[in-house]
Amino acid sequence: MIVSRQKNIDQIIKSLEDYKKIFLIGCGECATICKSGGEEEVKIMRDLLTAAGKVITGSSLPSAPCLAAKIKIELAKNAAALKDADAVLVLACGLGVQSIKENDRLGKDILPACDTLFGAVMNGRGDFYGKCLACGECVLGETSAICPVTLCPKGMLNGPCGGMDKGKCDVDKKSDCAWVLIYRELEKKEKLNNLRKIQPAKNHQKALRPAKMIAHK
Repeated sequence: MIVSRQKNIDQIIKSLEDYKKIFLIGCGECATICKSGGEEEVKIMRDLLTAAGKVITGSSLPSAPCLAAKIKIELAKNAAALKDADAVLVLACGLGVQSIKENDRLGKDILPACDTLFGAVMNGRGDFYGKCLACGECVLGETSAICPVTLCPKGMLNGPCGGMDKGKCDVDKKSDCAWVLIYRELEKKEKLNNLRKIQPAKNHQKALRPAKMIAHK
């Protein structure tokens, strides 16, 4: 999932200073789980902006604003309220903001209410942990499904750096070294020979910028 965090309300109001009428769009998936753009957050944003003198023409909570099929339906359902708005404030990640822009036929100014932080997994307590950088060259098969590219601040591909101390990270002394975690898992599974395989330097061309994958040719 994509983890996002709401911007400071003063920053949001500043970004809307040239607009009077605002339409709000939240997110029924990631931003709802992160509590940055769910139903409750949209309601609170409506109240805050109203108190700041803005007119809220309407709001919408698509299940996944990053999916064109989902957001097109919501935009069509709210066409009148959107037409009346000067701008659209999106309580979702950057993917949602850009998806709404690409599918908005009215040419409205689309503004973000959130900052996008990272892609993450969520544990049973609701904590978020960044686990994948989408590097385009996955090595999880060699490292017992623990990603050194993401978990090591230095992205070490062939073992720990010289600064690792007593199993702790050179950069963050409170965190376990990613390669210590990898070693323990491989040892448990009797696959320490994996450590003898030298991983080549990353081919950063595989992490395409901008990226695309064409579904139909």
